[in-house]
Amino acid sequence: VQLQAYGGGLVQVGGSLRLSCVASGRTLSLSTLAWFRQTPGKEREFVAAKRWSGGNEGFADAVKGRFTISRDNAKNTMYLQMNNLKPDDTAVYYCAAGSPPWGSRSYDSLYYYWGQGTQVTVSS
Repeated sequence: VQLQAYGGGLVQVGGSLRLSCVASGRTLSLSTLAWFRQTPGKEREFVAAKRWSGGNEGFADAVKGRFTISRDNAKNTMYLQMNNLKPDDTAVYYCAAGSPPWGSRSYDSLYYYWGQGTQVTVSS
């Protein structure tokens, strides 16, 4: 499985960005695609996750109400729509794929495959 994340960039406070994660390979064996983010000197942080099938989705408290996650199964693509961006959202964003129990979706160690990361910078 290969993941390619893109869509990052520089945006002002209050602006929006949409990240995309394109999956290729044997994705049918994986149940969940998630987004994590990381800033220098900090642990990687869970942002959002969604099942490839079914309605399950979940968000970190820090982004609830501002971020949404969606998928296009025909394109094997997951999207992270980020609205009302804040300086604290500045990070490298990674998409990840795996099959964690839904209750453990925020644990990065349970994801097998990772994209290369895309930088999001929110300027104030």
